[in-house]
Amino acid sequence: MSFNLLILNISYSGMMMKNHHHMMHMTFFWGKNTEILFSGWPGYDNLGMYILALVVVFFIAVFVEFLSHSNYINKSNVDDHVTSGLLQTALYGLRIGLAYVVMLAVMSFNGGVFLVAIVGHSLGFMIFGSRVFKKSSSEKNLDLPPMSCSC
Repeated sequence: MSFNLLILNISYSGMMMKNHHHMMHMTFFWGKNTEILFSGWPGYDNLGMYILALVVVFFIAVFVEFLSHSNYINKSNVDDHVTSGLLQTALYGLRIGLAYVVMLAVMSFNGGVFLVAIVGHSLGFMIFGSRVFKKSSSEKNLDLPPMSCSC
């Protein structure tokens, strides 16, 4: 019976070494060895996948700002209020879902992810929400209300 426990203990410790269990960070840290959104992604010692993960988070943040300041439903041409309301609700759900994905990525506590999320939201706001690229100040009819922050 003790021989079986010895075999079980050896196989369990070998399994632990193969899975590379790492502690989850609870403070900000810098480096490419992290997990963002999915277990094992971008992986360890893989700079290319880490950069890809940063690019993905950046573009999701920009897209959230695009959705926050879009005006797809032309109020004068929409006669069906149910259809326009459903489209508005779908866009709202997409925007909130993607905003939560960015938040979960930031919860990896990786400094690079935090910075690209901020830069992505800021650049997206500058392009789609600020007055920098607006032709007139009368563009206030948005499909979705801007995301609010109770900061």
